[in-house]
Amino acid sequence: MKKSLLAFAALPGAFALSAHAQSSVTLYGVIDTGLAYASNQGGHGSWQQVSASTENTVFGLRGSEDLGGGLHAVFKLENGFNANSGSLYNAGDAFGEQAYAGLQDNTYGTLLIGRQFDTFNDMMGPLAAAGGSYGGSLAAHPFDNDNLAADSMSVNDVVKYTSNAYDGVSFEGMYAFGNKAGNFADNRAWGFSAAYSNGPVNLAAGYLELGGPGGGADDANPDGAVARDDGSADFVAQRQRIWGAGGNYTFGKATVGLLWTHSQIGDMADVYAGGLGYAGLGGNLRLDNYELNARYALTPALSIAGAYTFTDGAYGDGAASASPDWNQFTLQTDYTFSKRTDVYLEGVYQHVHGGPADSVLDDAMINTLSPSSTQTQVAVEIGLRHQF
Repeated sequence: MKKSLLAFAALPGAFALSAHAQSSVTLYGVIDTGLAYASNQGGHGSWQQVSASTENTVFGLRGSEDLGGGLHAVFKLENGFNANSGSLYNAGDAFGEQAYAGLQDNTYGTLLIGRQFDTFNDMMGPLAAAGGSYGGSLAAHPFDNDNLAADSMSVNDVVKYTSNAYDGVSFEGMYAFGNKAGNFADNRAWGFSAAYSNGPVNLAAGYLELGGPGGGADDANPDGAVARDDGSADFVAQRQRIWGAGGNYTFGKATVGLLWTHSQIGDMADVYAGGLGYAGLGGNLRLDNYELNARYALTPALSIAGAYTFTDGAYGDGAASASPDWNQFTLQTDYTFSKRTDVYLEGVYQHVHGGPADSVLDDAMINTLSPSSTQTQVAVEIGLRHQF
């Protein structure tokens, strides 16, 4: 997420900030808000005011202190909120997006401890329409099953290492503790990823495993690494595995990307269904997402972007099986007033077929919206985004 820098001066007694150049604290944020029309949410077309459709609406503090010898102490406290109501995006979390401290070394990389985004989203997300600076959460793959959306889950109790770039190559690794006494493995997470960037070429690949997200089907540890109560868990299941690879290439004013992700969700209990909250869904689910995306700068201020995703699924609950698949198209145009403010118009079309009857897998549901009562859903949004 792009964030502009603004020097932050606090009142005496509220913050103790060093006056030396070796340390700094920055206040930053993004407000993304707009009006959206959905063709069908629960059987009805609807207009609504929305927030964070393309980029997380947040404000936060981040800081760095020079410890000498190329070593810095760093921290970030980031709150996600809904601009339409002022409520917390992650219910009950003061800093639901990120809250961490760590050490950053000019030679050896960065070690962070606390609530963070996962390694798969860090490196694969920028290659997807849903995770880049366009498309956003509306363009996410069904149920955000690969966690690439701009409103990706935040993970608790993470220890994460990020390398510096070596000849364009960088890598990350993470482990998130479940913090459950007597059962070390309940609701833990781990993953790794790598990326390569050299001029017009960007490549990335990664793996993420969630053990009992949302507490799992047995509800053993709902507030572990991937919590249910604050909506972080897209699936409540005994295990979720995600892996994938992709890349993009820039030539002139155009950037074209291609990526594939694979998600396996085992022994499910619930799936997060947008405005409906969690909906019951048992069994096992496999999803393969194939995305082609492109963006073109018509002028320095005006751009157009689009993406097509085909998602191939396989579902079974022991008694029945199904092969649902989704076709999704996204189109967006964006006009930049300044480095900090832009407006956008975005449309998303989704069609699903082949899912088990009378289940959430048989109804279209564009990410962040409530499910359609049919297999098709269309959404159009006009929005304003301001960064500070």
